[in-house]
Amino acid sequence: MKRTVYLFGLNHRSADVAVRESFALSDAECRVCDVIPLDAAITEALILSTCNRVEILAVGEGEGVRQKVLECWAGQCGRSCDELAPHVYMHEGTDAVLHLFRVASGLDSLVLGEPQILGQLKDAYRKALEQKASKVILNRLLHKAFMTAKRVRTETGVASSAVSVSYAAVSLARRIFGDLQGKTVLVVGAGEMAELAATHLAEGQGAHLAFTNRTYERAMVLATRFKGSSFPFDELPVRLEEADIVISSTGAPEPVITLEMMRPVMKKRRDKPLFCIDIAVPRDVEDAVSTLDEVYLYNIDDLSEVVASNRAARQGEARKAEGIVADEAERFCAWMHSLGLQGTIADIVHRSESIMEEELEKTLRRIGPVTPETAEALRLMIAAMAKKLNHDPITYLKRRYTEEDTGMRLVTLARSLFNLDGENVPDDAHLGRKRRP
Repeated sequence: MKRTVYLFGLNHRSADVAVRESFALSDAECRVCDVIPLDAAITEALILSTCNRVEILAVGEGEGVRQKVLECWAGQCGRSCDELAPHVYMHEGTDAVLHLFRVASGLDSLVLGEPQILGQLKDAYRKALEQKASKVILNRLLHKAFMTAKRVRTETGVASSAVSVSYAAVSLARRIFGDLQGKTVLVVGAGEMAELAATHLAEGQGAHLAFTNRTYERAMVLATRFKGSSFPFDELPVRLEEADIVISSTGAPEPVITLEMMRPVMKKRRDKPLFCIDIAVPRDVEDAVSTLDEVYLYNIDDLSEVVASNRAARQGEARKAEGIVADEAERFCAWMHSLGLQGTIADIVHRSESIMEEELEKTLRRIGPVTPETAEALRLMIAAMAKKLNHDPITYLKRRYTEEDTGMRLVTLARSLFNLDGENVPDDAHLGRKRRP
């Protein structure tokens, strides 16, 4: 049975934020082999976990792959497979490759063209490599995904002035208040999303930014960079009494702003409204906080209006990007198909015969006319040479191919050594010089 690429996921379209946070996998939980034990059925795996999606890439074979992934994922989150399954999308083969390339290129993001997802995917790949969970197929697949994303960025305008979820959050704050001059904005968290939000807030000028984080030193760094202030995390309830807007994006597994915390805060605010924009998954602000008078709570699923306007402005470029993604996915799947032993052997034979036929034609043109009998004798000779030259490597491939992992690595190595995929370029070709005859 042939190995296949599978992709399982939850995102902003398949599940609301409550479901996504129930099945989120934190950085500590993203050790691939702890979530999806690798064995003969699943030989490679990678986990991508962001505020808008959790996706598991797996290379495997057999009908049990889907059930194993869902059971392992749900079990890691302390939930049942029946709770997870209705919300999960699954792609297989070409569809899985196409989906991954769309994700890497920002075409499947909540905010079309947002650049953060590519960095997050690279981090996920680095972790899989460190844990020896990414091997021949995923290594090739992820590098192709990064290359595809680069093509989309350079050949289309889908990422030009692209916005992030953090930008959408700041845009929402500006729509609420109009002018942020003199407003106090608490930025809770010091990760990438919080830093991006601070960057966009600073561009507008006028707002006072106050940063906090469980690791206080990180909050101090952001405060210095954005000319704001910082305060220890345990002072958050007191600081909430003074704030106009809260933008929160921590990696905490439980809410950091709770109903119990907010009740006394809102009494002291005396009907002064507080706008909380929660862009974390799992959510930082307890949903029940929205029941308090004068608290206006928005989560990541409430950014739809900003997202829709961004998407409409980029539709033309998105169509070009989809064409690039489809082209690269087709190329990768052709490579996957060639990984079968018989396909590789056929390619070796075809390439060697093509090279020798080409060289024979050059020789015949150089030496001048020969009789048909001589030409045929030469052709038979080079065919015999090609067969003998290929015999030992092909025999070796056949003998070792059945070995777990080794066979796949040897086939991949053979394709590189014989340049079957046309990826090996002579050193002097990069310099634009012709090689000596």
